[in-house]
Amino acid sequence: MGFDGLVNFVHDLAPQNRVIEEVLREEVKMFPPQALRELIANALIHQDFLATGASVMIEMYDDRVEISNPGIPFIKVERFIDEYRSRNEQLADIMRRFGICEEKGSGIDKVISAAEKFQLPAPDFRVGEIRTTSILFAHQDFGKMSQSDRIRAFYQHCCLLYVDNQRMSNQTLRNRFCLNESKNNTVSQVIGATKEAGLIKLDESESKSTRYARYLPFWA
Repeated sequence: MGFDGLVNFVHDLAPQNRVIEEVLREEVKMFPPQALRELIANALIHQDFLATGASVMIEMYDDRVEISNPGIPFIKVERFIDEYRSRNEQLADIMRRFGICEEKGSGIDKVISAAEKFQLPAPDFRVGEIRTTSILFAHQDFGKMSQSDRIRAFYQHCCLLYVDNQRMSNQTLRNRFCLNESKNNTVSQVIGATKEAGLIKLDESESKSTRYARYLPFWA
């Protein structure tokens, strides 16, 4: 089948979302193809080949897709966006040469960016005792997201902007979730919760007013 064939196969299995704009009705796939491609490549590259009875798994559900590999990452999930360390560097180098995956450290950035472009909840990265799992979720309105989902999305948004030499603000978050200015206080409350969780901090070089404040990842 080959790698591209695998990605296309998984993409074709994904449920469809119905998008209606004016009088046009369009069926689009639930997950961004670039995000699927990067996460599948990531699972192949970072799998632990010494683990017995385990392999890369792709599980499709009505509201999400889970892609997992045997092995525990060398870095914390909070640093997936800007850091990189491969378990199988020779395999990673070959896959980069063939254009299968992105340059070092940029794959997860592309996944987060694609999720934001498709107005999806933030991807979730979970580490178990022997496996690492990446989860892409189907579209969900901001009002229906749990507090933990919102905090994860705010943190990832902050990291994504920071590595692109930009800063997160109340307005960039409202743009990310297509929220109008009436949701300003709601967004500010979640910003506060994300700060309390120790994931973001105020950019001291910018305005400290609540309305114009800018934020950085905790590690910046």
